[in-house]
This record gives sequence, C-alpha cells and structure tokens, in this order.
Amino acid sequence: MIQVHYWPTPNGKKVTILLEELGLPYEIVPLNIGRGDQFTDNFLAIGPNNRMPAIVDTAPNDGGEPLSVFESGAILFYLAEKEGHFWPQDDVRAKYEVAQWVIWQMANQGPKFGERGHFSRVPASAGDQSYAQRRFNDEVHRLYGVMNNRLYDRRYLAGDEYSIADIISFPWTVSWAQQGIDLGEFRYFKRWFEEVSARPAVQRGLAVTAGAPEDPASVTPEEQERRRGILYNQRARPAPAA
Repeated sequence: MIQVHYWPTPNGKKVTILLEELGLPYEIVPLNIGRGDQFTDNFLAIGPNNRMPAIVDTAPNDGGEPLSVFESGAILFYLAEKEGHFWPQDDVRAKYEVAQWVIWQMANQGPKFGERGHFSRVPASAGDQSYAQRRFNDEVHRLYGVMNNRLYDRRYLAGDEYSIADIISFPWTVSWAQQGIDLGEFRYFKRWFEEVSARPAVQRGLAVTAGAPEDPASVTPEEQERRRGILYNQRARPAPAA
C-alpha cells in the first residue's frame, strides 16, 4: 500500500495521477497545508523540507521496513521504477530523455509557475509588485514556449511514449487560462494537453480530494493569526539540541 501525504495541489496531483495510471492501491493521508500540518514532527520525519507530497510504501520491493520518499520528482521516479512503467530503465538514452524533463519540471516549471501565482495574490498593502509580476508572467510564457517547441516534432515530452515526464508537467498546466496563456499561441502544447487531459487515469488523479473543504468562517481570528505566524516569512528551523 502507498500512503500519500497529500493536499490537492498540482504537486500532489502528480502523484495521484501516476498511482491511477499504475493501478496501485493507495491511501490518502490528508495534509492541510493551509492549516500548517506540514510543520508537525510526524510529517517532518518523512518530509524534512516541510512540503508535501510525501509517500510511505508499506511494501517496498526489497521486502524491508516501510520506505518513505519526499519531493514529487523523487516519488515519481520511485513509483515508476518500482512498477516498471512510464520510465524506461534498459535504454539509457530513453531513460535520461525522461529524467531530464522530470528535472526540468522540478527546477523550472513548478517553481516559476508557483512564483507567478504567489505574486499575483500579494495584497496591495505589501507594496509595488509590478516587477515580480511581470518577471514571472514572462517566465511562465517562456516555459509554455519550451514545451510547445519540444512537442513540435514528438508526441510526448520525452519522445513517442507517454511517461512520468508528461505526468509531472501536466498538473501545473491545468490552470493555463488563469495563468494568462492563450492556447492558440501554443498549438503543439494544446494538442498534447488535450490528449493527456482525455486519459481516464489523469481525470481520476485530478479528482482526488483530501476530504471536505474547510469552511473559512469556522477559522477563528486566533487560529488565523497562528497560521500566519507559521506559514509566512519562514526562516530556518533550529537543529535539535545535542
């Protein structure tokens, strides 16, 4: 069984999509990142960067104790290798075609799309954000162009076969309209997006929730203040005493 410490964000949905594609049984362990669940000691034992998702495989292939993996890219590598699907292992060229696009997503698409979203939500009281907004809007546009040009002469990001390179990149593109993207400008990306969107396992993975949404009216002013204190302007956690 794969236990998925999860909240329904693009990073979480990468994992549920792959699990659905693989047909693996899994259990969702809700991790409410708006409430700060990612800072608990129990979660930090498997997710030391206090970010979700993380998984625990209760039946790893080595037959040993449960194995935990954090970082969505590492999780996709682990699951694809464990099951022998969506990441070729015997052909070194095909293997690293996939690997480099997984790393591209982790190092470029995810962070830059995330920063665009962050600066688009910054309140006016925080000061002029026009440079940051322009910078990350442009970077998101550039990265759609990278995908579009890559898909010009191949069906999927890593070649002719659907792989974890596509699975890891897709959830961040679902909100293309809110990101200010005109699909008419990126015809090859649009073809890929429509094809991946139509996969039943992708649709099931996107639909995974972490329980009923929280009612904002139920959050007291004291709880709001507590959350602000742990979620914003984070700095290094002190190491445990010797």
